[in-house]
Amino acid sequence: MKLLFGILAGLVWGALCGLLNTRILKKSIEKNENNALMAGNLLRLLVDAAALGAVFLLRGLLPFSFEAALVGTAIALSLVTIAFAFRYGKK
Repeated sequence: MKLLFGILAGLVWGALCGLLNTRILKKSIEKNENNALMAGNLLRLLVDAAALGAVFLLRGLLPFSFEAALVGTAIALSLVTIAFAFRYGKK
């Protein structure tokens, strides 16, 4: 049960951070400048690292499996980014 709660918590946390990533990406694309895109990608990388790092650093306080939460976070970050790319590509 701890494994399931860890995955679900990771998925929710990763989806929230993934939405922040898509917002950053959308703003940097709208500016249509190379420097804005590079800064946006760097900021997105930092958000990804912070999301995964937060789960890792809070591992002693989490009431569920932090390994499962890490995997869930990584999956959600990836899926939200992929979904945004497909949605943006259809426009």
